[in-house]
Amino acid sequence: MHLPATPETCYWGYLDAAQPAAITVDPGTELVIEAITHHAGDAPDLLMDDGIRAIWDAIDPATRAPGVHIMTGPIHVNGAKPGDTLRVEILEMKPRLDHGSNCAANWGLFHQQFGKERITIYELVDPVGGEFPAAARPIFGFDFTTLTLYDQPGVITPPDPAAREPFSRPVTVPVRPHLGVMGVAPAGSERLSSIPPGVFGGNVDNWRFGPGNTIHYPVFHEGAGFYVGDPHFAQGDGEICGTAIEASLDVRLRLSLADDVAADAPLLRTPTQWFTHGFGDDLNTAMAMAAEGMLKLLVDRGGFTMDEAYSLASVAIDLGVTQVVDGTVGCHAAVSHELLAH
Repeated sequence: MHLPATPETCYWGYLDAAQPAAITVDPGTELVIEAITHHAGDAPDLLMDDGIRAIWDAIDPATRAPGVHIMTGPIHVNGAKPGDTLRVEILEMKPRLDHGSNCAANWGLFHQQFGKERITIYELVDPVGGEFPAAARPIFGFDFTTLTLYDQPGVITPPDPAAREPFSRPVTVPVRPHLGVMGVAPAGSERLSSIPPGVFGGNVDNWRFGPGNTIHYPVFHEGAGFYVGDPHFAQGDGEICGTAIEASLDVRLRLSLADDVAADAPLLRTPTQWFTHGFGDDLNTAMAMAAEGMLKLLVDRGGFTMDEAYSLASVAIDLGVTQVVDGTVGCHAAVSHELLAH
C-alpha cells in the first residue's frame, strides 16, 4: 500500500484526534508513506519537486498552526482501541531528493551567543539508485534574513548564489535516516502544536527511529490515528543548533497491534537495546521520566524486583539527551537485551 504526500493527505503544524483519516488499514499492513520536510523552502531549487510545491501552494498558510511540521496521515488502524499498543516497524527509508537543510535557529541552544540564524545545506555523498549512501556533506551556508525570525511555517528563501558561502573544508557526517515526528493521536480533544513531544510520540527527534528498529506507542483513540513527519537524513543526540538535516523521505513500515508489549510512552526496540523516553520542561524532569520508565521495563520484562532494577539501572543503563530544542525537553534511557533475557 502507498500513501503519497499530497494536499489531501497532509496537514501542517498540529496534532488533532479529530483529523479525518487519510487511509484505513488492517493490523499487519505494510505500506510506503511519503514524509515531507517543512524546511524544503530553505533551498527550493534543491529541496522541492512538483509534489512538494503542490503542498506549499495548496495548504492555506492560516491553517499551518500552531506548530511547523508537515504530517502525512493520519492512518486509521482497524481494531486499535484505547489501552492498546501500536507497533511500528521501520523497514526501509529512501531519500526523495539528494539534499537537506540544517537551521541554526532562534530556538537553538546557543542562539543568544551567535546572535543570528543560519542555514546550512547538505548533500548526500554519491547517491545511487535511490538508496542511502553512508554519508552526507555540507556544501554551503547562508545567514537567514528572509524574515525577522525563522518561525513562519512554509517560509521560502529564493536562491541567491551570491549569499551561498561554500563550507570551509570538505567533511562528511554519517547518514542516519529517521523520522523526527511519528506517533498517535494525543489523548483528549484539544488540538496541539506539532512541536512539543509527549507520551503520544510526536516530535521525539530520536535519530534511532529509523530502519531496522521498532517503536511502540500507547493508543488513546479508536484507530490510533498514526502519522509521520519531520523526516531527517541525520541528527545527533541533543539537536543543539535547532534542527537535524531536514530532508524528505519515503518510508516503508509495518503497523500492527502488540500483545506482548505494554507502552505508556514511546518505547523503542533496536536489535541490541530497548529505549524508554522521558519529556519535561527541563532536563531533570525528562531524565527522571525516562529513568522511571526504564525501572518499570526492568521489572516488567526483566523479572527483577524494584530494588534490583534500581541497582542495575545505575550500573548498566545509559541515559541520554534526545533533544533540548523542542520546548519540551526529551531524554532517553537504554538497556541491553542481554540484561532482560531470562
